[in-house]
Amino acid sequence: MAELIIYHSDNLPVLRELPGGSVNLIYIDPPFNTGKVQRRTQLSTVRDEDGDRTGFQGRRYRTVKLGSKAYSDLFDDYLGFLEPRLVEARRVLAADGSLFFHIDYREAHYCKVLLDLIFGRESFLNEIIWAYDYGARSKTKWPAKHDTIFWYAKDPENYQFHLDACDRIPYMAPGLVGPEKAAKGKTPTDTWWHTIVSPNGKEKTGYPTQKPRGVIDRIVKVHSRPGDLLLDCFAGSGTLGESALALGRRCILVDSNPEALSVMERRFMGQPTEWFGWAPKTLEAKNPQGELFS
Repeated sequence: MAELIIYHSDNLPVLRELPGGSVNLIYIDPPFNTGKVQRRTQLSTVRDEDGDRTGFQGRRYRTVKLGSKAYSDLFDDYLGFLEPRLVEARRVLAADGSLFFHIDYREAHYCKVLLDLIFGRESFLNEIIWAYDYGARSKTKWPAKHDTIFWYAKDPENYQFHLDACDRIPYMAPGLVGPEKAAKGKTPTDTWWHTIVSPNGKEKTGYPTQKPRGVIDRIVKVHSRPGDLLLDCFAGSGTLGESALALGRRCILVDSNPEALSVMERRFMGQPTEWFGWAPKTLEAKNPQGELFS
């Protein structure tokens, strides 16, 4: 298995093909149900003994391209869209694995109830607030300057939490704690102050919903070990994959939006990557069709 595997596909069939208990950490940043227009290419996989794809356990599939079309990030049944994907996410988690679910204020309370039903309320360990201070300020209500990240452990009695690996933050009043503690800094709480990806910064990929490495790195360092397998099935720009490679983990990324795949193609150029359902320009001669499953 390559260090990084990227699928261009609806994530549900990919999730259903992954072995149970095979993934150590899942971070997902699903559509926020904002009403904004996105564009994607729709693919469908159909069981077919004469198909052109081979899935897990040697089963054959035929890939059907349904065409590219614009779609709105507006779901008549947002929870109905998420539920089967979250059920599969729990299934593929390792016994000591965790799910981090990134959402904003529009749907956070509804998603929390759904996650409680799937994982069990006892598996809910933290509501992390990622707070930032950038962009316009409303004059009619308090400006929304935070996202919510829910942390669920598959087993609330057995999960990875390597606090010693966490980055440290400055004390607000270093003179009160002494020079040694001030130099070392302190571990974060459940409120993470971190800037968004700078529009002019080196980290920027151009993908509109890109999340900063600082936030993702913290999750990866504390909630997984080197060599572990990570998963983001709403991969977007692929930040989890970049973090995984930098920190010695393996990663599976899935996205159905061709714009996301184009960004990841540039981002991971030269990295040891397997592509399924997408043929990067550098690999067109070797793999003109791509595959959905290995």
